[in-house]
Amino acid sequence: MKKFFLFAGIILFFTLATLCVAEKTDVLGLRYMTFTTHFTERDGQLVLHWERLPYPCFYKVEVLSPTTGLVEGEPQYHLLTSGYTLRSSYDVPTSAIPVIYRVTAFGMFGQLTQPSEPIANPHYTAKVPHPVSIYHYDNENPASLMPFLVWHKVPGAVCYEVELLGAKPAVDGGTAPDTATHLESTHEIYTNGWQADLKKYQDRGTIWWRVRALDLHLQPIGEWSPAEEIVIDPARQAPHAPLLNNFDDLPNAQQPIYPVYHWIPLHNVMQYEVELLTQPPQTEHNSTPDPNRVWSRIVNSATACYDEYGRPYAGDYYWRVRALGKDNTPIGTWSDTAHFVVESHAKRVPAAALGDSITHGGGAVSYSPAELEYSYLTYLDFPCLNLGRSGDTSTTTLARFDTDVLPFQPLNLLILTGTNSLRAPDIPAEKVISDLAAIGEKCRANDIRPIYLTLMPINPTNIAFAFHTQTDPLWRTKLNTINNWIREQEYYIDLEPYFYDGSRQFLDTGFSVDGLHNDIRGKMLMGEIINQHQDLFRKE
Repeated sequence: MKKFFLFAGIILFFTLATLCVAEKTDVLGLRYMTFTTHFTERDGQLVLHWERLPYPCFYKVEVLSPTTGLVEGEPQYHLLTSGYTLRSSYDVPTSAIPVIYRVTAFGMFGQLTQPSEPIANPHYTAKVPHPVSIYHYDNENPASLMPFLVWHKVPGAVCYEVELLGAKPAVDGGTAPDTATHLESTHEIYTNGWQADLKKYQDRGTIWWRVRALDLHLQPIGEWSPAEEIVIDPARQAPHAPLLNNFDDLPNAQQPIYPVYHWIPLHNVMQYEVELLTQPPQTEHNSTPDPNRVWSRIVNSATACYDEYGRPYAGDYYWRVRALGKDNTPIGTWSDTAHFVVESHAKRVPAAALGDSITHGGGAVSYSPAELEYSYLTYLDFPCLNLGRSGDTSTTTLARFDTDVLPFQPLNLLILTGTNSLRAPDIPAEKVISDLAAIGEKCRANDIRPIYLTLMPINPTNIAFAFHTQTDPLWRTKLNTINNWIREQEYYIDLEPYFYDGSRQFLDTGFSVDGLHNDIRGKMLMGEIINQHQDLFRKE
């Protein structure tokens, strides 16, 4: 037996030595091999495939977003997440921002190949953008008379227009409706999905559909998607619950402590109820409230519900949504149940961000903080807890410091609040400064480093068009007064200069279509500026 183990040990030693020599000397020429890749997708799940290397190894897959190129010294890409696999394929996230992937092979003794050239899915990198459909209704998977049509989001789209067609159009793409085959269309779709009513077309058996993105002024962003056939099966059961909108979720992105729940609505239903639980519901897809729910809210909103309470306590949370009719009577059943986890923080968190909706997230008018591509925290190179709350003034941000900041005891607190006060004629700059100073005092009293962010300019014309509200004519004077005070503080990051339009007077529409909230490119830029000032942060 001893001889057997000795012999096995010798074999193992020489095997490992051979592998080590092969890897360190690159005798197989692996280091400069290129990966041949392709993508497959089914119901929104995207899979990256590549040709397996002729050597035993595992693979690292990186998911990256290109940076804006507007901040001196920034890298070309921002790392969103990475993972490892032994297979020659990997489930990669789709997203509403441009992303690229890199594959690197590793052996037992280290890296075998250089990272691959950036790999992009051609569906999402077309020079002329168009939505990419997720659900497909063919002979193998026919549609009911009320199917959900769902597509990947287009960055910056405020709403979408769906066109139903009697036949495949002569030419795919373009921006004009197809008059020869047009059946009907609607542009009142404020999320990336729509439940179509096809009852009037059931005798046709087959129709076609396509979708395009629109801006704030209902002008096309890019082109129509390729038209797709809908095979109709009247006997197929129609969906009777809202559809959870978990498509295009960014990987490993942390939700704000004030959650926002969002979904794709039922056809022509505007009222919904959301319930929150700390355990799975007793009965799935029923129509009555769960006896163990801890919170619920009825909203006159077709796509989202903002939780008015922060959820800072660690643990598992579950939520679902149902449609309501007159007198709050249920329509159909509860949706599937969504699950999220609030992580525990045994030690002090390294950084947190406190502020109003600009911190909370959301943008392009129609996207809520649940869509994390519209959060500047997504583009930070370090973990940061989102303590933002939509609608805050500087005064209400100050008022919730003890309840929302102190439980986490962050080492560093990014402070960006006052924009809603800036545009309100009855709130002077001195009041905002007083509130900001009080937040700083509370930070120092609790051993937290306050790092102020200067307020960014706004665009009153775009605000008036998007929200039908007027802006204090003295906003620019107030902005200068507040930001001059911020620049006198020990720790601050100056965002303001980066966000002006060509006139150097207003917030650039290229960053924000509504004149107030930065959209994806603006949130990217905010994160990139902050990344270049990490020397301001306490390390312990």
